Amino acid sequence: MNTVELGGTGLEITRVGFGAWAIGGAEYDWGWGAQDDEDSIAAIHHAVELGINWIDTAAQYGFGHSEEVVGRAIAALAESERPYVFTKGGQPEGPGRTTLQSLRRDSLRREVEGSLARLGVEAIDLYQIHWPIPDDEIEEGWSTFAELKQEGLVRHIGVSNFDVALLRRAQAIAPVETLQPPYSLVDREIEAEILPFAEREGIGVIAYSPMASGLLSGKMTRERIENLPEDDWRKRSERFREPQLSRNLELVERLDRVANRHGVTAGTIAVAWTLRHPAVDGAIVGFRRPDQVDPLVPAAGLELSDEDVAEIEHGQPV
Repeated sequence: MNTVELGGTGLEITRVGFGAWAIGGAEYDWGWGAQDDEDSIAAIHHAVELGINWIDTAAQYGFGHSEEVVGRAIAALAESERPYVFTKGGQPEGPGRTTLQSLRRDSLRREVEGSLARLGVEAIDLYQIHWPIPDDEIEEGWSTFAELKQEGLVRHIGVSNFDVALLRRAQAIAPVETLQPPYSLVDREIEAEILPFAEREGIGVIAYSPMASGLLSGKMTRERIENLPEDDWRKRSERFREPQLSRNLELVERLDRVANRHGVTAGTIAVAWTLRHPAVDGAIVGFRRPDQVDPLVPAAGLELSDEDVAEIEHGQPV
């Protein structure tokens, strides 16, 4: 697979990366329902076999469970085959397996030590602030990240879900190397200011949820949504409910039409659309089983025409 440099980090990454949110499993406030760990490991190994060279996870995904699974998967690989590992901190576990928000120095240091142990690595390739909450702790949190990099516990530092004002606040303390924002056909707010800023500043961008958490995969139907388990967070999402659902499923129909012309899936087209933006270096694509990997890998090299984009966005070719 072709690679691009992630911002100015020197890391050469494939355009599609392995997203490990869903493999965190169930029984916490942002879970995706039950998940078989052996399926998760097999999916990681298959993705690496096909050329994907980075994994994005977080301590919050299953409160360490996703990182444990990623650690098991990469431990079974030869050193030369091991992908880059990106993870995130700032959302420690609270009572009843709920998500807390803390960017305090002591809390982040506990989190990074836990992540290193679960992943089984000496240093994390990219460590990211998961959410910029609480606002009054951002400076303390980013200063701590700079310390972690200086100490060699992490190789590169970035942020997720930051707007331009927050990026500027962080940059006043230490360079922001990467940004991880949500970006898809149903989540385009970052196009106006955030992506142009990142491009100007040389900040690497890895977009998450390019298929809108499966909504644009081409596999999501009304019946499937109705049957999502109660412990799947998407059951509560407005995008998966009316009135947004009808509009989103109409968009999937347009993706399907373009996909048929290219001989790929709707999800592949959705990811390729995200990768069209010149500021975006890579897209994080979630996989839960090995068979989900093959159809989506082609997005890394798929070029959409202006006619394709017009049909996707407006319902008719230019």
